[in-house]
Amino acid sequence: MTTTTVVLRGVGVSPGRRAGVVARMPDPVPAPSGEPLPPGTDLAAAADRVDAAAAAVRAQLARAAADATGEAAEVLAVTAEMAADPTLVDAARGRVLDTGATPQRAVWDAAAGVADQLAALGGMFAERAGDVRDVRDRVVAALTGAPVPGVPDPGEPFVLVARDLAPADTARLDPGAVLALVIEGGGPTSHTAILARALGIPAVVAVPGADLLRDGDTVLVDGGLGEVVRDPAPEAVAGAGRPAPRPDRLAEPGGTADGLPVALLANVADPAAARAAAAAGAEGVGLLRTEFRFLGRTVAPSVDEQVTAYRQVLDAFAGRRVVVRTLDAGADKPLPFVTAADEPNPALGVRGLRTAAEHPGVLDDQLLAIARAAASSDAHVQVMAPMVSTPDEARAFVERCAAHGLTTAGVMVEVPSAALRAGRLLAHAHFASIGTNDLTQYAMAADRELARLAHLSTSWQPAVLDLVAATCAGGRERGRPVGVCGEAAADAALAPVLVGLGVTSLSMTPRALPDVAAVLASVTADRCRELADVALAADGPDEARAAVRAALPVLTSLGL
Repeated sequence: MTTTTVVLRGVGVSPGRRAGVVARMPDPVPAPSGEPLPPGTDLAAAADRVDAAAAAVRAQLARAAADATGEAAEVLAVTAEMAADPTLVDAARGRVLDTGATPQRAVWDAAAGVADQLAALGGMFAERAGDVRDVRDRVVAALTGAPVPGVPDPGEPFVLVARDLAPADTARLDPGAVLALVIEGGGPTSHTAILARALGIPAVVAVPGADLLRDGDTVLVDGGLGEVVRDPAPEAVAGAGRPAPRPDRLAEPGGTADGLPVALLANVADPAAARAAAAAGAEGVGLLRTEFRFLGRTVAPSVDEQVTAYRQVLDAFAGRRVVVRTLDAGADKPLPFVTAADEPNPALGVRGLRTAAEHPGVLDDQLLAIARAAASSDAHVQVMAPMVSTPDEARAFVERCAAHGLTTAGVMVEVPSAALRAGRLLAHAHFASIGTNDLTQYAMAADRELARLAHLSTSWQPAVLDLVAATCAGGRERGRPVGVCGEAAADAALAPVLVGLGVTSLSMTPRALPDVAAVLASVTADRCRELADVALAADGPDEARAAVRAALPVLTSLGL
């Protein structure tokens, strides 16, 4: 039987070339029957089964979160809390009590209502709709005794192909078993993409035609180029095995071949991730996400609780820089004590620093806790605020930090207004850190989870690079450093472009540190500027990426 090589193209989100046999995600849990409970059923007892099943799923996910670190732990914790969300559980209970629906059908219909509401909001909330469906399937499985949804286990390394992948499943992938990911949906800044990079699993998302791939097919996945080849030539398969072992830690400070220093830092989300980043040789922490102490709570943590948590991170980086981002609540991270539940468009609503206008005590307590933790540590602590849009906001934040004894305060650049007026913001702030995920979303007006818009949702967009250049120009004007702490920093091909634009530090998942260091060490500062010009001159992201990659032969030798 003759086979035909088929090339599918999507968006490469985690580099690497792997060849292997396809195993598809199993079909989702089917919709339960709409038949009501038999007459005479104890409806209260039936409704209690919803509570019990949701609690069991929450406990299972919480245990998984406790065993994970970093992004994976945060994703699992958020999904666990969603399983106990009263919006979902109470709606399902109501359907059992009011209509006599079976518990499983009540959960199914209640989840559909919640997911539809989130999907209608668009942006990052649409991503939460997928999480709701994942929780729905897990609760329905608990109620019916059906197999729990999850990643297949064919007994040998495989390429996982899925229409979509729930964050809770992605967070628990085994890099030793999963050679690569091929996802029909998603986008370059989706949780699937972020976690794939953190795990070092080559991945391509937004792949039209991925449904053509069947269990047992042999495919070659190129996560750098965004290609999936079905039935590749044998010589191509032979050349796409696991690359020669490379360093798993940063051996020396980052910089270009001619000695321009570029600090290579880590993004961390909890103390365990901080210890792992330190072991990986990170020069410091460029982004400490403090939400790990706030998620899953109905009231803010006390100052003492926060001090204890922050000290654990600072202890791992004694003598090194640690940049602490204040609470980034809102949008896809709603917290009942600072965010409203009825915002019509939360992605453009009260989030990040904006929450301090109505809840100033939460920010003041956090700054007090950071200051107390810093006072008893040898780490060089800096603080930055998310979602800063104007010079007045920057000034007010810096003054607030100074009142707590925090003398190095910066701003996140996540919205175009901050990038375009960076010089004015940096007249007050001591540094800027570009969050490329949000900056891309807001610049391109593209939902990062919508596969049809994935070509827009990439930091290779020349318009996004223009905003990075504008931010760096503002930094040079004021003599202030500008870093990148978004997912773009982990893209080894994009790193020299960012340095060429004027970025002075890159903060990323620790797994990416050695690769980014190797690429930067292969080019001079002038070459970085030339590559930046090449990317800016392109008409689109694919042209920019292809031109830069062609000029970086080191990527091939690294298997990227």
